Amino acid sequence: MNTVANADFNGIVMFERSHRENDLLVKFLTKEHGKRMFFIRNAKKVDFKLRSAILPFSHGQYMGLIRSNGLSYINAALDVQQFENIFQDITLNAYATFVLNLVDAAFDDNVKITSWFERINRALILIDAGNDAEIITDLIQIQLLNSFGISITWDHCVICGRTDLPLDYSEAFGGMLCQSHWERDEHRWHLKPKSARIIGILSAVSIFKLGQISISKETKQEIWNLTADIYKNQVGINLKSRSFIDQMKKWEI
Repeated sequence: MNTVANADFNGIVMFERSHRENDLLVKFLTKEHGKRMFFIRNAKKVDFKLRSAILPFSHGQYMGLIRSNGLSYINAALDVQQFENIFQDITLNAYATFVLNLVDAAFDDNVKITSWFERINRALILIDAGNDAEIITDLIQIQLLNSFGISITWDHCVICGRTDLPLDYSEAFGGMLCQSHWERDEHRWHLKPKSARIIGILSAVSIFKLGQISISKETKQEIWNLTADIYKNQVGINLKSRSFIDQMKKWEI
């Protein structure tokens, strides 16, 4: 049964897609109703009054017609702002887009995911404010793995539980091996000790308590390469937005 209700909701615009000549389909991440696709008629016309409120990375309070199945509708934007720096800066935009794409892949539409709405909103606030976008993105993608059904032990050895020896990641064992057990997996990642420590921190720290973390480009790249491998080989996704970030890093070089 397809129920319909008028409701206010807090939302973040994830992306928009053309639909016919003047209409748009706009995907929102909402606090109250999960991910929702909204049909917006005449949105591409010059005089459309809600145009600025449905641009990507707009966020705030909206009013609309919410359907339990199928497309919903926007009636009004009550208090909407935009993550301006993310919208204007290609690097910040790339990481923020990747974060939203990950959430889109991790959860079904129309399923309430309030805690993840709050975390993603916080991540975008931090990125927009100039915090290290790659570290914030790493935190999100590491902590999202459980939502894909991938449980990895990051903070201690999966065999003996030790935390006082250098750790390294083993896909075969589903987590970290301490130095005493490295011989158990000749294909372990050979992570540098600092990279292993940072991953352990990012897997456990709340994004609401995340402070400034100073990390070298080499360490960030090692973490990025590891997460890319996990998402490709264990989760089974290789998002275009990740590939764009990889290409963007080559521009920097």
